[in-house]
Amino acid sequence: MKTETIEDNFLIPDDSVIKQTHQPFIEANTNNVSLNHLKKDCTIPVFSKDNECTIAHHEFVETMFNCVNDFYQGEIINKPEIRVSHIIKGRVPSAIGKAVKDLTEDDKTIYYERMMFKIDVPSIFKDVNGNNLSLAVGGVRAYNQENLYSKKSYEKFKIFIGFKNKVCTNLCVSSDGLIEELRVSSVADLKNKMIDFLNQYDAGIHLNILESLVNMSLSERQFAKFLGKCRLYNYLPKSEKLDKDALLLNDGQINMIAKGYYSDDNFSRNEDGSISLWNIYNLLTGANKTSYIDKFLSRSVNASNLIFNLGKSIEMQEPNWYLN
Repeated sequence: MKTETIEDNFLIPDDSVIKQTHQPFIEANTNNVSLNHLKKDCTIPVFSKDNECTIAHHEFVETMFNCVNDFYQGEIINKPEIRVSHIIKGRVPSAIGKAVKDLTEDDKTIYYERMMFKIDVPSIFKDVNGNNLSLAVGGVRAYNQENLYSKKSYEKFKIFIGFKNKVCTNLCVSSDGLIEELRVSSVADLKNKMIDFLNQYDAGIHLNILESLVNMSLSERQFAKFLGKCRLYNYLPKSEKLDKDALLLNDGQINMIAKGYYSDDNFSRNEDGSISLWNIYNLLTGANKTSYIDKFLSRSVNASNLIFNLGKSIEMQEPNWYLN
């Protein structure tokens, strides 16, 4: 199945796009759309060999929203913020043979290959270094990771829980707050596994780790070495990567971190050139917002692991390749 991104001659209907009143949690090539648009205007992909429906994007969002409301009863639950990319275009049968320029909106069908959403729980929050962190739950669906040419089988989803930094809308997601590949066969199965996932997450432990980053810092020289090693990592021979913390951010994102060290409004260096691990972490998660939907969560957790392990090395006075 051929995938295409948004083109000038195929625009999302105006009433489906929600005007963004704040900085989005992911940017890249995404658009912010309504749940109603996913339900009313989008077709549902099927597995071609048996014509069985996939679990639709809106079913995924609604299931998570209901789980969050049930699990966090009495808390403030915001409506889902949904972002989509990679439109798959089609036509209704009556439009076969029409020239592209003659197609009306009623002739066209669409669905989105990739979708990510976030549900904020603003009443569960904590202040970390002057930044309000509020609980956020969400998920990712990427049809490019399904074999739609086969018969219906287990479908793959990503779900996460963590905290959103309200200062910059960066998402703080740890390995304990992510299921990278959740395989389910039905909406009921999806709901049960979501509830299990919410039960196992320990927000207190996650927040304690985030708070610890505030009290650890790198000198200007150490940060320069860290950044240089980040740039070198992707070019290391495979055998030399085995004993080192992985880095998934690309060169363009590393450049954004370097720029942020000097000019970020919230997380730049101190007057003496030093910078806290908390600020470095937010520079990493800020740069990650330019990732595509299907790469976003894995890079988010990778940024957490990299900085958490850096902090552990400093605390235990152990060597770390990124600083040596």
